[in-house]
Amino acid sequence: MSLFHPIKILTGICMLLSCMCVSAWPKSAESAAVTRVVHPADEEKGDPRFNDVKEILRLALEKTVAEFGPFELRASSQHTNGLRYLNNLANDSDLNVVWSSTTEDKERNYLPIRIPLRKGLLGYRLLLVHKDQQALLKDVKNLADLKKFSVGQGVGWDDVKLYEANGIAVVEAKYSNLFRMLSYKRFDFFPRGINEIFTELNKESAQNPDLVIDENLLIHYPWPYYFFVSKSNPQLQKRLELGLRKMIKDGSFDAIFWKYNGKAIEAVNFKKRRVIHMKNHLLPKETPLNDAALWFRPKLN
Repeated sequence: MSLFHPIKILTGICMLLSCMCVSAWPKSAESAAVTRVVHPADEEKGDPRFNDVKEILRLALEKTVAEFGPFELRASSQHTNGLRYLNNLANDSDLNVVWSSTTEDKERNYLPIRIPLRKGLLGYRLLLVHKDQQALLKDVKNLADLKKFSVGQGVGWDDVKLYEANGIAVVEAKYSNLFRMLSYKRFDFFPRGINEIFTELNKESAQNPDLVIDENLLIHYPWPYYFFVSKSNPQLQKRLELGLRKMIKDGSFDAIFWKYNGKAIEAVNFKKRRVIHMKNHLLPKETPLNDAALWFRPKLN
């Protein structure tokens, strides 16, 4: 009597092949179809500075599902500063999209999406100062006067080069230490974007009660903030640009801008401030400064 039944053998082979297809094919197809996007984690736990940018990123991906397929979005497992994130991006390590101010070097080394994520708002700076400095800054009328003072900046920030190029002495430190250092008068002022300064002062006021917002000055320089991706990932660049363009067209980009920045803009009182303009020698010539739809431009004195 035969030890093997032909029909049973054939049936078994078919079932085995079927299981292999079910287990292997969908996993491969899903892997090819899903765009996995990893963005920077907060430098400090609970840091709210980039909540608006994260919301823009998610919506840009959502609006391009029809063209590019589904996506998964998560933060990097590393909590570090912007300079380290850019190094990881260059090495295709840990993450594949960052947000950052733009420079000629960055646009040579990475792929920029030239749509300013905060409509250039970061280029309008109010000054966080020690309360004793208010009287001194009242006499500042121009850049030459401002050069008499020193500025605090985060380690590795592009602004460091900008202030130094404009003749202002810079003290660098870890972002979270700058507020305490200003309380100790280690430098004279800490310029912050309109979208940052009110939240930061509220957060720091308990531990640093001597800090106030200067009532007299507004520093301005063109300072677009972009998404950047690796040069090895032009597909993600195309997807993000398409998503951002869709958001500008349907109004959702401006809606996020005003959601996060509207109250701060109202609180600035532009007309009562002396504006000190600075040159940004880091700005690439490809910057779309003439596209009015991309920029916030208040009426200044």
